[in-house]
Amino acid sequence: MSQWFENWFDSSFYHKLYFDRDEKEAAIFIANLMQYLQPKPGALMLDVACGKGRHSKIMAGFGHLVTGIDISPQSIAYAKKFENDTLEFFQHDMRLTFRINYYHYAFNLFTSFGYFSSPRENEDALRTIAQSLKPGGTLIMDYLNSNFVEQHLIASEQKIVESTTFNIRRWKTDHYFIKQIQIEDPALENPLLYQEQVAAYQVNDLQKMFAKQGLEIIQLFGNYELEPFAEITSKRLIIIATKKGLINS
Repeated sequence: MSQWFENWFDSSFYHKLYFDRDEKEAAIFIANLMQYLQPKPGALMLDVACGKGRHSKIMAGFGHLVTGIDISPQSIAYAKKFENDTLEFFQHDMRLTFRINYYHYAFNLFTSFGYFSSPRENEDALRTIAQSLKPGGTLIMDYLNSNFVEQHLIASEQKIVESTTFNIRRWKTDHYFIKQIQIEDPALENPLLYQEQVAAYQVNDLQKMFAKQGLEIIQLFGNYELEPFAEITSKRLIIIATKKGLINS
């Protein structure tokens, strides 16, 4: 049985709902990360859950060798149009091993973690990301700040994009943030219903998960300008962590 993200992320309506994701914001975020990280030219970078590759393309533009992986066949088919000598894409489930001790940097951006139904699966995903890094390599995770999201949760709203109407409901359970999306469109005989689910991890939860996988958190940021993280007021939780072990260049 397929899980929610396999159907939703591969739907044309998913990309229609999120069409307005800010490319300029993404470019500024990656530029800020490059300034902070100071990677050597030609560094090997893995973009985990890369979608259509918007962040991957920007990273490659900085002169690095970038691999993007995503579970959505349609997203990867689109991203492959941009492949070149420094940029490659693969359809891949982040819970499964992908190149061990290979990358200098691994990126998991735009809340692309915590999707799975069990803590074990989320730990599996983090384990494979850690395994993909060389000893001394760096993981950058851009996650939601659960405290901020809970305080600013919009229970219901309607978005109309061209001829499509999205009726959206949001709520929090003990462990997850849930978003339910009902879609009405002239091309549909009946409305479609999708659901998103993201684990409501706190900082201490992620610290324990990272430590278990041999990842040492060295910095926390609270937004894409890389300002310090504040548990209540920061919109994002951006984690910089290194894989323990002797640096392997």
